[in-house]
Amino acid sequence: MRWFGRAVLYVFLVLLAGSGAPAYSHTLSESLSAWRIDGDSVRLQFTVPDLEAKRVSASGKDLPSSAQLGAYLVARVGATAAGQKCSLVEGPRGLAASAGYYRYDFVFKCPSASAVKIHSAAFYDLVKSHTNFARIEDSGGRFFEQILTVDHQEIAVAADGAEGGGLENAGLLTYVEMGIMHIFTGIDHMSFMLGLVLISRRVRDLLFVVTGFTLGHSLTLALAVTGILRPEAQYIDALVALTIALIGAENIGDGTHRPLPVAIGLGTILFVMALGRYFDGPANRLGVTLPTLLLVGGGIFSVSYLMLTGQMRDAGRVRLLVTLVFGLIHGFGFASNLLEMKLPTNRLAELLVGFNIGVEIGQVTVVLGALLIAWLLVRAKLAIPRPLFTDIAAAFLVGEGLCWFVERSVTLS
Repeated sequence: MRWFGRAVLYVFLVLLAGSGAPAYSHTLSESLSAWRIDGDSVRLQFTVPDLEAKRVSASGKDLPSSAQLGAYLVARVGATAAGQKCSLVEGPRGLAASAGYYRYDFVFKCPSASAVKIHSAAFYDLVKSHTNFARIEDSGGRFFEQILTVDHQEIAVAADGAEGGGLENAGLLTYVEMGIMHIFTGIDHMSFMLGLVLISRRVRDLLFVVTGFTLGHSLTLALAVTGILRPEAQYIDALVALTIALIGAENIGDGTHRPLPVAIGLGTILFVMALGRYFDGPANRLGVTLPTLLLVGGGIFSVSYLMLTGQMRDAGRVRLLVTLVFGLIHGFGFASNLLEMKLPTNRLAELLVGFNIGVEIGQVTVVLGALLIAWLLVRAKLAIPRPLFTDIAAAFLVGEGLCWFVERSVTLS
């Protein structure tokens, strides 16, 4: 009955990980702003995703009231002209927005129409890596794309457009840096990469899975650039979470040599959600937002994958193909942020290439860092036995992956 005790341990660890997993999205911490300068008047429309809005609430998990979020933004956005502050004359006025977003309108009156500067300090006090994608229209009707970051919170708008610090004038290194930061600030992506390290018992296996993953997300970025495929971002975020649960479940099946119970358990969760979505009908009282076919397909793929890899003695080559599929999913997550910027078409390809290079640098750093820490622990004789470490780490991956998957695919009313 040793397997029963081990199963109880797995369930306990999965529940523990799921209860404490933060609901960080795979996508960047970001907001969008549209600025229109008309003489001495500055109009701002600021768009905030629900994920960022929750950070403003006291708990960090609940959505704030519209008034609370509006008051937060008022204290952190604005404009100046000739060194003097522009007065807020209208707003914050809540506007209609797409599901999952808040949108506010502000109007500022400046003392003059010269040397106008816009600024935003919103969310940098909560997330240092937060990025605001600003679209600016000057008095001449010209549009400019810019980035606001914690180190660059202000943009000067001259007679010939926005000056410095933005995407329009950014070089390749800026895009590379964005890709690196996407990895280091994406807890779910780092979790997946560490899961790949965990399942790879040999250097050759690690090369297989990393190669497959790289090919997958590189292909997705190319498809996104050409506009051939543009899936729903919400579905991608949920599937990213599912890949984390899958890689953890594979580790458990491999360690116990009992892939069937693991496959049935994970598949059952997806099939139950699919049945709930199907029989709930258009009313959708249960709040399952993913399509029934997507849930059924995810369940079939999960069961098939876990059974296939669990029965094979050397699944390294198979994992190359499967992690290529995982890479396609994660790559759409990478691209979704960039494609929402409405960048000039002559810079989009360059941005995605640089961003992809940055992603590669970031994930190689994560993998090598994990291997280095493991080596140091072994040399210092502080490492726990690999089977025990694998059990604990894999259970946490399953727990946090399932927690994120449910949170991203179920809306509680």
